[in-house]
Amino acid sequence: MRTEHLRSRALASRLLPLVAGLALSSAAAAGCAAPSSTADMARIRELSRVELPPSAASEEVDPAPADGARALGQAPRQPLTADAAVRIALLNNRELRAVLKEVGVARGNLEQAGKLPNPEIAIGVTPLQEGVEHAHLELEVEIDLTSALLAPLHARAARSEHEAARYRAAGAVVDLGYQVRAAFYAAQAAEQRLGIANRALDAFAAARDAARALFEAGNVPELDVATQEAGYEEARVTAAQMELELLSQRERLTRLLGLSGAATSWTIAGAVPAAPEALATPPRAESLALRASLELAELRSRLEAAAGRAGALRAEGWVPDVAIGVHGERELGASGEAHEHPWVLGAGVRLSLPIFDRRQGAEAAQAAEFDGLLERYHGRAVDVRSAVREAQSRLSFAHARARHYERVILPARKRVLEQTLLQYNAMQVGVFQLLSARREQLDAELAAVEALREHWTAKAAFDALLAGRRVEAAGAGAPAAMPRASATGEGGH
Repeated sequence: MRTEHLRSRALASRLLPLVAGLALSSAAAAGCAAPSSTADMARIRELSRVELPPSAASEEVDPAPADGARALGQAPRQPLTADAAVRIALLNNRELRAVLKEVGVARGNLEQAGKLPNPEIAIGVTPLQEGVEHAHLELEVEIDLTSALLAPLHARAARSEHEAARYRAAGAVVDLGYQVRAAFYAAQAAEQRLGIANRALDAFAAARDAARALFEAGNVPELDVATQEAGYEEARVTAAQMELELLSQRERLTRLLGLSGAATSWTIAGAVPAAPEALATPPRAESLALRASLELAELRSRLEAAAGRAGALRAEGWVPDVAIGVHGERELGASGEAHEHPWVLGAGVRLSLPIFDRRQGAEAAQAAEFDGLLERYHGRAVDVRSAVREAQSRLSFAHARARHYERVILPARKRVLEQTLLQYNAMQVGVFQLLSARREQLDAELAAVEALREHWTAKAAFDALLAGRRVEAAGAGAPAAMPRASATGEGGH
């Protein structure tokens, strides 16, 4: 009895260090400690190249941020600029905050994947009964060795998924920045167009009043009066449509800013800025966009995760399910106290041979997922190259159009108005021609504002591409021209 006891204790003493060593090595390889939320935010800032506010992923509020929004949901104190609007949206937009929170899901999965399996403890008691000299107390501790050994493989796949979540969140930051800028330029242009439309409406009203006065004096036929009155009423409808467009664009921007209630009383600073004289685009833009693409980087991380999961499944299919344990037994006397014999320790191994189920189906499914992601990756690379060429062409055309309006069309319309005024003063043309020249000048201003909006929106889309995110080009704004009204007669002054 004494010899068997010593042998069992010697076997247990050899197995226990082995179990402890395997556990420590598995924990070190798996990287049990997942990155913190602070590290995630720092990584997202690095990837998106955007300085996120401290409260973008928490409920903490910067007491005095530079953008003028002192707390979540508060209106900015100063008139909005495009950059300030982006900062406020990064602080307030709940959809972005939700995406940033989702990074924590991948971080939690990473932390869980690196955990070692819990030891299983079994306690058995054989009480005193007839025919049994002593009561027995049995204690067994067992740990799943296979799960501990495979933990690093699962952690490696989870780490790639976590990095993919970071890329996805960074892409959401860049996308929100573009959406806010596009909405800001649309609201800014709509406000400017409405001001021009109201001036044009005054010109229509003046033409209507002049036609009525000339008709009463007998200088023009009633057809001219009806034509000018119809033109004025159509202009009112167009101005109302532009006013509704302004309200719609303000609400769109307000939603992106994450503001509501009294905080929606923000104002816009100035008019749409003029286009620069020269358009500067970097050389080899396609290569830059490919290297910066957050979408491609996310797919690469997902490919690594799929490959890691496939490797783990392959290992699970060939490695036996091994569990090792240590058990002890002790005899108790009739009173429940320990007998003269000490604990008798022993060890054992339990394994499940991978004969029938070698995870073939799961491994094949994972391999198919990997192949699908690879095809999608190559397709996205083609899409990014095409998007860069399209965005660059759109930007070049929009810039040329905006500059043409500024340098050619608007000065030409101004000269037409000046010459018409001189002819009117010389009594060579009538008041209707003068008012028509004024309306055509205002129509050119409307078109010029729309051209500027298209330029800056295209610039924001191109910058987003170079920052790593493909975006959908924003649509056109409100109608760019007022209705035309002309008279069949002139009738003089």
